[in-house]
Amino acid sequence: MNINLIRNFRQFLTASLKMTSKLTIETVKQNAEVAKRTIVELRNELNNLNAEYNNLRAEQLREENAKLLIAVEQARKNLVDLEIANDVKQIPVPNRTSYKIDALATGESAQTVSELVKAEAAPTPNVKDSKPKKEKKPKETKEKSSEDTNIPIDVGRLDLRIAKVEDVQRHPDADTLYVLKINCGEDKPRTVCSGLVKRVPIDELKDRLVVLLCNLKPVKMRGITSEAMVMCASSPECVEVLIPPKDVVQGDLVECSGYIRRPDTVMNPKKKIFETVVPDLHTNENLEACYKGIPFTVPGKGTILAKTLKNVAVK
Repeated sequence: MNINLIRNFRQFLTASLKMTSKLTIETVKQNAEVAKRTIVELRNELNNLNAEYNNLRAEQLREENAKLLIAVEQARKNLVDLEIANDVKQIPVPNRTSYKIDALATGESAQTVSELVKAEAAPTPNVKDSKPKKEKKPKETKEKSSEDTNIPIDVGRLDLRIAKVEDVQRHPDADTLYVLKINCGEDKPRTVCSGLVKRVPIDELKDRLVVLLCNLKPVKMRGITSEAMVMCASSPECVEVLIPPKDVVQGDLVECSGYIRRPDTVMNPKKKIFETVVPDLHTNENLEACYKGIPFTVPGKGTILAKTLKNVAVK
């Protein structure tokens, strides 16, 4: 009886172990399959994330490139403005970047700008029906340049006129400057900054007639553009505004006998016309303002005088 029980128990254990082994193997297989599917899903998700990241990074780089394009264009414009301010000759060249900048300024996407860049890089088709460009005339330009070169640098290049001071104010940002409104016979008065504050009382300038140099290049003086210069007799101790003859009116021209009056529209600072002429401007023993000893005159009305200063510079 005991032997049978033991035999039955052994059979039971053997059967149980076989069943457990089969269950364990099935479980392992199932878990392996689940793990495999999970790995595939994770790999796909990772690929999707990488693609999304690459797209975002590419968009970010396009936006950064677009901003750099704007910065480069602005820097170029600033450089051109500085060159123009310093009379550096500008040579026109084809420039098709402005529409890209305009697209960015109006809120176009970086992709749009990128497409514009690609379009610019593409070769331009040869269109037979396109309008022919106007031909330049190099001969005329050379002739004009030659004429300018042949004009002597003397007092005739200065545009000196009689003018009337209509208003005088102190410069808001410069203690030594007046800001004058001066009418020299044009449609509107010119603004002139003059360093006469410590030399000439403001009451002596109001409503008086002066000699005005009208073709200097306009220049900013502490934020205010000065468009001409009041001519004065000057010594280290004293400055006197030149006095026109009687019966003159604003707009009358000032001449110098023996020199043809043919003033530049605006004197080119590089040619140093005024700097060449000014050493020969002075008053004589008769208080007359002169160029190389020849008095300035308003034809038919008289000479230009200083009040008291003899044999001093005029500037």
